[in-house]
Amino acid sequence: MQLRGVTTALATPFAPSGEVDHEAWVRLLQSQSAAGVAAVVVAGSTGEANALSDAEYGALIELAVTHAGGMTVIAGTGLPNTAKTIQMTRLARSHGAQAALVVTPPYVRPTQAGLVAHFRAVADEGGLPVILYNVPGRTGVDLQPETVAQLVGHPNIVGIKEAVDTESRMAALLALKSDRFVVLSGDDPTVARACLAGADGLVSVGSNIAPRSFVYMVEKAMQGDAAARTMNDRLRDVHAFLSVEPNPIPVKALLSKFGYGHGLRLPLTELSAAHTQALADVAKLVESLESDSH
Repeated sequence: MQLRGVTTALATPFAPSGEVDHEAWVRLLQSQSAAGVAAVVVAGSTGEANALSDAEYGALIELAVTHAGGMTVIAGTGLPNTAKTIQMTRLARSHGAQAALVVTPPYVRPTQAGLVAHFRAVADEGGLPVILYNVPGRTGVDLQPETVAQLVGHPNIVGIKEAVDTESRMAALLALKSDRFVVLSGDDPTVARACLAGADGLVSVGSNIAPRSFVYMVEKAMQGDAAARTMNDRLRDVHAFLSVEPNPIPVKALLSKFGYGHGLRLPLTELSAAHTQALADVAKLVESLESDSH
């Protein structure tokens, strides 16, 4: 498995009929591979996992494995309940996924002891290497570094995606990094800082539409090259646009503009008309940045 570098949390393209657009999915995978992306997450929150049937989920994983072009295929499997998360992880394994990205159980707000028990059970019984995922702004629970320290010794827990964007949080997690446990940023705007400090890479939303630019930035940052900060400055308007409405609404608007799918599934709705001009401006910027990053 390759977990260092850029991992793209892929959006799921839909056809105008509302069905999954498999042809667009394959093209999206191919564009990621051609740009040098190390891994992809299939059916994470950006991929509208909760809106997919089990059959759709399995088909997306199988196509990703077939067309990965050397990229590691990671499946989003985290659910509010431990037994169901184990079941989803086993399902992902049966379709060929190489690892599971397991978010802290959303909404139910377990204690830190509950989180330890949850992740150990998934790692013991799910059948896939587990990447922890902490995004308290969405889940309502914050996986503390002291709790991560209790999990890093598990042979089947291989890394963490951390979306808390503070320097202190990243520093605490970097102290736990090893040859068998990677620390990945889950925050596009601060990844240059994180990787310059020693993080192993990024799980990104923005790399759906600007994969070459993100690969360049992360590679430079991991090399300790300040050019990473320059690229991050150039991406500032992209970062800003991707947060004008809840993810994945903005990134799917950009993907649609570039020919990858149409629309979202309710309760998510398409980008508001108030952002139409910003969408056009950012699309032009992305085209320029991707051309420069060849």
